[in-house]
Amino acid sequence: MTENKDLRRVSKKDLWKTYIYSQAFVSGFNYSKQEAPGFVFSMMPVIEKVYEKEPEKIEAYRRHTELFLTEARLSHFVIGMTAAMEERNAIDQDIDPVSINAIKAALMGPLAGIGDSLYHGTLRPIMAGLAVSLVIGSNYTSMVGPLLFVIVMAVVGQLLRYFGIFKGYEKGVEFVAKVQSSGLLQKMTRYAGIAAYVVIGGFVYKFVTINIPWTYKAGETMVSIQTVLNGMVPGLLPLLYTLLMLYFMDKKKMSPVTLMLITMVVGVIGCALGILA
Repeated sequence: MTENKDLRRVSKKDLWKTYIYSQAFVSGFNYSKQEAPGFVFSMMPVIEKVYEKEPEKIEAYRRHTELFLTEARLSHFVIGMTAAMEERNAIDQDIDPVSINAIKAALMGPLAGIGDSLYHGTLRPIMAGLAVSLVIGSNYTSMVGPLLFVIVMAVVGQLLRYFGIFKGYEKGVEFVAKVQSSGLLQKMTRYAGIAAYVVIGGFVYKFVTINIPWTYKAGETMVSIQTVLNGMVPGLLPLLYTLLMLYFMDKKKMSPVTLMLITMVVGVIGCALGILA
């Protein structure tokens, strides 16, 4: 009996299979169960390994058809941790199956906050800004920027998947309890948000352009208003316009699409009237 239990334990080979299966994690995404189909598919190597009886396998598969939604790359930590819990439920039988979905649901929010802040809110805009800058700097002839963006995002994504599954299985619930009790989740989310705002704010001067063609004569010299403004604070007008858009979205709850349309109209009319260059 003991030997049979040992054969049903999850091995590194099984975790590698889970990692490979998890590459299709978002392929079954739908609006009723969100990422649940991908979660079930990712768990197949584990469920087939640890459970012997067909009814037990069916129950495990049904358990993971419940709605699941978090950041797709950090979700793999939940996959690894769930693999450990399913193993204990199937072999040691010292864990309540209901707690498996309860822990999954409890982790959805925190992991989504961390993943969205760090991966989508910090790394993605930094790499996208760098890629666009390289493209512009090469006069739109170099592929280095786009390739760098794709490679970095793909490598980081795969590392998160790998460590999520392997470390999630290794540390399991113990790791989650320690991180949550220390307040690290909240700190990481807060600092990542601050970093993202700083990075995105730095791109305002680079990618938002407002030029005023007006000039005036000072003695024998023609002075450009745009040059004067740039001398005072470089990118002052783009910054002010960006802050105005932020004010409308935050305080007036205006739609970004509406503001984009207004910006287009202002640009066209401003150029037609000679107010904007």
